[in-house]
Amino acid sequence: MYHRLLLLHMVQQAQILILDFGSQYTQLIARRVRELQVYCEIHPYNKVPTNLQNVQGLILSGSPHSVREPEAPQVDLSAFRGRIPVLGVCYGAQLLAQTNGGQVLPSTIREYGRALLSEIDQQNPLTQGLSPNSQVWMSHGDTIVQLPENAQLIAQTPSVRVAAYQLAGEQTFGIQFHPEVTHSTEGKTLIQNFVYDICGCSPNWTPASFVESTVAELREKLGTDKVILGLSGGVDSSVAAVLLHKAIGQNLHCIFVDNGLLRKDEFEQVLHSYKDMGLNVKGVDAKQRFYDALAGLTDPEAKRKAIGRVFVEVFDDESHQVTDARWLGQGTIYPDVIESVSVKGPSATIKSHHNVGGLPDYMKLKVVEPLNTLFKDEVRLVGKSLGIDPNILNRHPFPGPGLAIRILGDITPEKVAILQEADAIFIGLLKEKGLYDKVWQAGAILLPVQSVGVMGDERTYERVVALRAVTSVDGMTADWSHLPYEFLALVSNEIINKVKGINRVVYDISSKPPATIEWE
Repeated sequence: MYHRLLLLHMVQQAQILILDFGSQYTQLIARRVRELQVYCEIHPYNKVPTNLQNVQGLILSGSPHSVREPEAPQVDLSAFRGRIPVLGVCYGAQLLAQTNGGQVLPSTIREYGRALLSEIDQQNPLTQGLSPNSQVWMSHGDTIVQLPENAQLIAQTPSVRVAAYQLAGEQTFGIQFHPEVTHSTEGKTLIQNFVYDICGCSPNWTPASFVESTVAELREKLGTDKVILGLSGGVDSSVAAVLLHKAIGQNLHCIFVDNGLLRKDEFEQVLHSYKDMGLNVKGVDAKQRFYDALAGLTDPEAKRKAIGRVFVEVFDDESHQVTDARWLGQGTIYPDVIESVSVKGPSATIKSHHNVGGLPDYMKLKVVEPLNTLFKDEVRLVGKSLGIDPNILNRHPFPGPGLAIRILGDITPEKVAILQEADAIFIGLLKEKGLYDKVWQAGAILLPVQSVGVMGDERTYERVVALRAVTSVDGMTADWSHLPYEFLALVSNEIINKVKGINRVVYDISSKPPATIEWE
C-alpha cells in the first residue's frame, strides 16, 4: 500500500530519485535534499520505479560492497543517462567510472576520514562555489585509478587523485567523498548546485504544500469510506489523524488502546489531550490481552510480533463496531518504511514494525498511511502548519511496542509498574529542569539483572534500570545526550529512593550507529 501512496506523490511532485546501494549515509542524502525543500525518495537499486515522469535528477548512493566483487550491485541507467542529471556518490561514482571504461582498484592508502580538496574546478556547475581546501569526508576501500576517456577531472585531494569528475557531453557526475555528512563542511553547497542549478528543481516541498496535496489525495482515495485510526498520543498518529480528519471529517473513527505497556497515567492523559481537537476518539482497555500474549516471551522480535498481532486483533474487533469501516489509518513514517524493506543488499530488515505493511487476510481493512514519505522532523513541521498543540508535537517519540521493548526479558505487570514509576521520574525531571526539549528521545530500560545494594542497615538484591537519552534530527542517527552530572545524580537518587525494586541506575552513552536508540 505504501508504494501506491509514494507513487501518488511522485506523479504530482517534481523530485530527486535516490538509488540505495546499502550505504549507512543514504538517508542523510535524502535529508539534505529535503532541507533544500525539494522532494526526494529512496528506492533500492534493484527496485527502480517505473514511473519516472517527474524525476528531475538521480543520485546513486555509496555501498558497503566493492564494484570489483563478482556480484557487485549493478543498475541499468539507460532510462536516465542523457535525459536527467546523475550524481554518483562514492560507490556510485566508482560504478559510473567502471561501467564507462575507467578502472577501480583497492586503495593503496587508507582513505577514510577528513580530507581537503586541493584542486577544484570552479567553472564546473557541480563544484562552483567550493572554497580552496574545502574539507570533505572520505569513506572507501577502493579508488578510481583511471577515469573513462570521456571524463573530465573536476576535484582532487593530495592523496585521492579522482575526488570528483564529470562525463563529457552529459550531466553525469561522480564524487568520491560524502557531501551529505556534516564533516563535509561545504557539502550543502555541492548538493545545492546539483539539485537547483543542474537538475533545475525549485524549493516547493513545504509543509503547506504537503498538507494541500495529501488532503486532496486522501479525499480522492477515500471518498465517503470510513477509516479507523489507532491513536497513541504521539506526534505521528496525531498528525495522521488531523490530516485524515481534514479530508473525511467524522468518517474518521479514532481508537486509543491501553495495551498495558504505556507510560504512567498515559491512557487518561492521551484521551484528555484530544478532547478539544474535534476527533472522534474511543478508549479501549486491552491490557490483559497483551499481557497474555506476551507471557513467557523474551526474544525482542517475538515480543514485537505478538504485540502487532494483538493490535490487529483489537482493531479487527473494534472495526466491527463501526459499520462499513473499510480502512485502517496508521502513522507510519519514512524511517519505518526504510528499515522494514528487505531486499538483497541494501535493506536488510533491522526490526519489524507492527505499523508497516499488510494485514492478515481475515481483516477486511485496507491500509492508509498519509505520513509514510516524511521523516520525523518533517512530521512535526506539518503538524505545526496544521495548528496542532505544541505539547503533542514536541512529545518525545515512543515506540509502538511501548515498554515491552524497554523491559529486557519477559513481561509481567509487576515489571511494567516498576518501569513506569522510574520512567515517570526521569521524564518528569527532564521537564522540570528545562531539559526535555533539548533531548530528542528519552526513557528508562529495565535490565534483566539484579545487583547488590545497601539501604540503611539492610543488604538488598534488586533490579537495575538504565537511563537512555539521545539527541537526533530524524532518528536515523543519534548521539547520547550529555546531560549534566548533577541532573543524573538527582534522577538516580529519586528513582532509588522512590521506586521499590530498583537499587542501581546506569546511564547509556552509546550512539546510533552502532547502537540503536531502543535496546530491543
